Amino acid sequence: MRYLLLQSSDGLQFVSLPETHMYQLIALLKRLYKEIDKLTITERPELPTVLADCADVERLGNELSIVDGLEYVSGLERRFAALQETEYPLISLLTEIRALQAQLEYLHEEEV
Repeated sequence: MRYLLLQSSDGLQFVSLPETHMYQLIALLKRLYKEIDKLTITERPELPTVLADCADVERLGNELSIVDGLEYVSGLERRFAALQETEYPLISLLTEIRALQAQLEYLHEEEV
């Protein structure tokens, strides 16, 4: 597993993902950063700042949470799917989010 350290207005959090898919999440977040200003709606979803990509995490307190990658990507999908955007082709961003989500769902099913 790899861990992505993110900072948002809610604080810091780690997202855990298989090493094989961490690059995809980082690339997806970079694409969302690039495209978010092109949305014409006034209420844009908040995107976290990517602080670090780690191979191992040892938390010394309970202040930082570790979120499963599938849970995190599913939350992204819900936030972007709920947008009432009419001008920007939001479907392209949703397609990228959903593609990663489907891969993570497949991995999760394989583990179970």
